[in-house]
Amino acid sequence: MAEERILLTQYSHGAGCGCKIAPKVLEEILQGSASQFNAKLLVGSESKDDAAVYDMGNGIGLISTTDFFMPIVDDAFDFGRVAAANAISDVYAMGGQPIMALAILGWPVEKLPATLAQQVLEGGRAVCSAAGIPLAGGHSIDATEPIFGLAVTGTVPLENLKKNNTAKPGDWLLLTKPIGTGILSTAQKRGKLLPGHQQAFVQQLTTLNKAGTALGKIKGVHAMTDVTGFGLLGHLVEMCEGAGLQAELYYGKIPVLDGAKDYLKERIVPDATYRNWNSYSTLVGFDKGINVMEAFNLLPDPQTNGGLLVAVDDSALEEVREVIGADGVVIGRFLRNGEKGEREVSGAKEEKMILVKD
Repeated sequence: MAEERILLTQYSHGAGCGCKIAPKVLEEILQGSASQFNAKLLVGSESKDDAAVYDMGNGIGLISTTDFFMPIVDDAFDFGRVAAANAISDVYAMGGQPIMALAILGWPVEKLPATLAQQVLEGGRAVCSAAGIPLAGGHSIDATEPIFGLAVTGTVPLENLKKNNTAKPGDWLLLTKPIGTGILSTAQKRGKLLPGHQQAFVQQLTTLNKAGTALGKIKGVHAMTDVTGFGLLGHLVEMCEGAGLQAELYYGKIPVLDGAKDYLKERIVPDATYRNWNSYSTLVGFDKGINVMEAFNLLPDPQTNGGLLVAVDDSALEEVREVIGADGVVIGRFLRNGEKGEREVSGAKEEKMILVKD
């Protein structure tokens, strides 16, 4: 008799970066807990950036970050790969190069066999190997739900350091991966994900954002972050608030995973989408002609190991495109508050959504 397959997503209440605490709640938790002053701490918690950066005093910044969550896929090996790629992404989003990782593992030892936990670690080790770094150790606990992630250390020449709050007016906004992983992960948990969408879903979740290291070397890249649990909208809000700007999104240009819009028609939406929207909805205005209900479900959709969101000076746009190739899509532009942008991009009129700071 064939052994019954264990589906990891059935053992957790959340999925991937959708496990994140809602932005408004997180803001309340972190109130009054800004980084203590340290002249060598170049990036801390005050800017809502992807990782902390410490000045080593020799022109090099030490990057430190951690990320972990509950299963977003059913396969244990793939879960390890997804969680590892997502954690390492924070180093790439700072323009850095990862050098080492430590594992963070929580496992319900009375519910799930230890062999599955071993497969999770093997998946994490495989992605670390692809990133050219060792999985050098870690820590594990007995938990009520499966949890996995990494604490990652990286380095970056200080001249290449990219932050999320340094965009400039007129910068183009590029995105390197389609959105929709939260929707597809919810479809999977409900047994609705079609086989034809499964492969692309897992491939996106496990693809390293290695381009971030090369983008860090381009002077015309003014700011960068990766899109994770707060969705495209939430992480763009952080970029706008940090730089004191607003952004104009070309809604029709935003890439979306195949099948995501079809699942939306079946009302397959992760709970975190609503939490995200409630945190940012007052900052959004829509042009006429946009499917507002669709946008409401797509823009705050929590992403796991999502793409890089890059603010690029016009003079560096072609250089950036050479680095990221066909994966880089211009989806908008940063503007001064109150400024109106052009109605055309690449010669074609686009639907738009205005995202404002206040």
